[in-house]
Amino acid sequence: MSQRDSGYERKERDLYETPEWVTEALSAHLPDDALMRVWEPAAGAGKMVDVFEKWGAGWFASDIEPLNVSVAQGDFFRWASPPHRSRSIITNPPYDLATEFCEHALRLMEPVNGLVAMLLRTDFDHAKSRAHLFRDCPAFSKKLVLMKRICWFVEADGKPKASPSFNHAWYIWDWKHSGPPTIGYGP
Repeated sequence: MSQRDSGYERKERDLYETPEWVTEALSAHLPDDALMRVWEPAAGAGKMVDVFEKWGAGWFASDIEPLNVSVAQGDFFRWASPPHRSRSIITNPPYDLATEFCEHALRLMEPVNGLVAMLLRTDFDHAKSRAHLFRDCPAFSKKLVLMKRICWFVEADGKPKASPSFNHAWYIWDWKHSGPPTIGYGP
């Protein structure tokens, strides 16, 4: 079965700003210490960071090409250690680099027993080539399935330009986790 084409050109650098409700769905599924210092490495204009501020989380935001003055410029893959004593990485990675983002984030968070949360399509964990991130990764702790589809394209009045065509989930890895992963459901 092939996936439906949205009919829209892909945005440059896969810049799809995460709606507030999507980030909010994650809050009840994170341990308190994960919010002490969050790094958002694909921050764009900082929409996810706005939610972190509402949570009272400490945060650091970066992007290869920031769209906001509070977002530092930097290529995520050039970081050899987490900046500003970050204890978690929470992001909506560029789709074409999602596997690499997951792998690098896990490498960065392992030495600090940190947490990684990535917003990805719900079938991202199905590929054999990514078994090392899920089935074979002791840090994989939870898949949080969003029950509502994300609308990435909206008109000026806030109404969708088209019906959303993909399902998404938050994938959470926690280096303090033990036992099998769990599944949860969000809005």
